Amino acid sequence: MITTVPSDFRAALPEGGRLIGLDVGTKTIGTALCDAGWSFASPAQLIRRTKFTKDKAALVELITAQQVRGMVIGLPLNLDGTDSPRTQSTRAFARNLEDLGFPILMWDERWSTVAVERTLIEQDASRAKRAELIDKMAAAYILQGAIDALVNT
Repeated sequence: MITTVPSDFRAALPEGGRLIGLDVGTKTIGTALCDAGWSFASPAQLIRRTKFTKDKAALVELITAQQVRGMVIGLPLNLDGTDSPRTQSTRAFARNLEDLGFPILMWDERWSTVAVERTLIEQDASRAKRAELIDKMAAAYILQGAIDALVNT
């Protein structure tokens, strides 16, 4: 099941469980994990994109090790809320993960990278450090927004 509706996603996971958040880029996939009670999200690992089968295998390994029950994928909409080519490729990525059997929530990520980059700049992180952290921190930002909405539905 793939949805953009938090209440539908919540209904698919009546007992909660750990979630994984993904910030899917063209070169990397930032990942984040949350606790089973959906309180807080933390950056996890950065997956360097190669071929889809290898990317999926790396995700499955992380999902299995962390006993993940559901997935939140950042949806890169245009500022006016319409789809872009990146949005379409992210939706295709989600469809290709649907066979894992997890509910998938597509979550609006329009400001995630900007917000995380500002935070890193405020913390005086170097450009190299920002490049290393930004995708997985954006995944945590996306996941935190989603779990906040899920807890309040």
